Amino acid sequence: MPATAKNCQYKGSFHTSIIYMEKVLRIFVLWVLAGLLIPETVMAQQRYQVGVCDWMILKRQKLGAFNLARQLGCDGIELDMGGLGQRELFDNKLRDPQEAAHFKHTADSLGIQVGAVAMSGFYAQDLTKRDNYLALAEDCFNTMDRMGGVKTAFLPLGGCGNDWTTDKAKRSAVVKRLHDIGEAAKARGKRVGIDTPLDAKGNLRLLKDIGSEGIAIFYKWQTISENGWDIASDMKRLGARNICAIHASNTDRVWLRNDSTLNVPLIKKTLDEMGWKGWLFVERSRDVKMVRNVKMNYGANVHFLKEIFNSYPEAEVRLDSAGRDADYVKTILERSRKATDELGITWTPLGQNVLNIISNRYFQLNDIYAERDSVKKTDKRLAEAQCDSKLYRSHFGFLANLSMYLKPAEVEKVKDVMTFNVVKVTYDAQCDMIPTLKDEEKQQIMTWLIEARELAIDAESSKKKHEVFGKYKGRINNYLAKRGYDLTKEREEWYKRVKARGGEL
Repeated sequence: MPATAKNCQYKGSFHTSIIYMEKVLRIFVLWVLAGLLIPETVMAQQRYQVGVCDWMILKRQKLGAFNLARQLGCDGIELDMGGLGQRELFDNKLRDPQEAAHFKHTADSLGIQVGAVAMSGFYAQDLTKRDNYLALAEDCFNTMDRMGGVKTAFLPLGGCGNDWTTDKAKRSAVVKRLHDIGEAAKARGKRVGIDTPLDAKGNLRLLKDIGSEGIAIFYKWQTISENGWDIASDMKRLGARNICAIHASNTDRVWLRNDSTLNVPLIKKTLDEMGWKGWLFVERSRDVKMVRNVKMNYGANVHFLKEIFNSYPEAEVRLDSAGRDADYVKTILERSRKATDELGITWTPLGQNVLNIISNRYFQLNDIYAERDSVKKTDKRLAEAQCDSKLYRSHFGFLANLSMYLKPAEVEKVKDVMTFNVVKVTYDAQCDMIPTLKDEEKQQIMTWLIEARELAIDAESSKKKHEVFGKYKGRINNYLAKRGYDLTKEREEWYKRVKARGGEL
């Protein structure tokens, strides 16, 4: 080929490459600017992040906070500085660089961020009576740096009392100290979010008086709700640039999803319109009927927030509900949820997977028995044989699926819930009825009851499950009779003991 032809070929190829690269660049720029090809859930995850306060989940400055936050489906935590009380400084173990490095490594390995660092000690301690307030702030800023350059700190003003907003002298002292703290924060590239009892109008005036870009509002839904103010309107008036983070919960009463005083979808819509983005931390909104159940309370609230803010992760295990009656699916989910409730994992990503595994097992059993009933019309023996074979094979698959997500003891709990806890109830009753049972006899009774449970799990109805246990209870009675126990006499004496202690059978 002549040199000129070669040159033309190379030039043409180069020209084509340039055009191609320009097109790619144009598409990329449009993609970045408009977000056209980015799924809504991904955009939401970048815009809103959900976490919990470590002191509220009973893990204040504990490594376990990161793993628990991961189990709850959080993006991160609000890490506390430790108690203050009458100490000169916070009870802050992360002042030690090695301890802080250990915490940071644990957080990173679990994919959990530290979204903010809290000086919650000031919920009770008066800022105006702490002459070393700048040293306390610097301690917080140092901890923020050690935890990966956290940008937001939380400073409640509850310890200042209820009169500082109206007492001119005290308000002046609060403003002066917050200005100093704000300037120190700004110099370190940080912002301190304060928690006040004021509405947007009062907070805007306070921020103007403080006069430091290092101070913002750590917005709290609970404060606004308790005062009867409208959260959406108040946030709009305050403005996005003045809100550095949000405590996205209400007073302890019910979960967020059950709180009629909060319109969370409207709050989300308002934040979207404001162009705000950042961290939403769950502080309270615990169900007072189970206030100590950390996983259920915070799992439910995190799940709800991520559901509303379009960032809750989909379950790995798909629910086999396609083509099934909606009411039937709802019934099965409610039945299966009894097991995840017992484990305290219902409102967590782990719980969602386990819930789907259990529900799918119920669907599978229904399909197996429906097929058996259909085949029975023409060949009863074949129908039973096929049914037994499918039950046997699928039984171990179900347990294997559970074992992918649960520990052995937790799998046992699931089995117990699915069989109405008959194993424990029957075993306890036998031991109570015959206090003289020998260890080997107790062991044999438990062995048979566990065997019965394995069969009862696969039974087609609650009636059939109880029939399985009934057969094994008969076997246990025969065994004990052969061992010399007079069951009629033992039962009569047992009735008397139970009645004497005020019980019933």
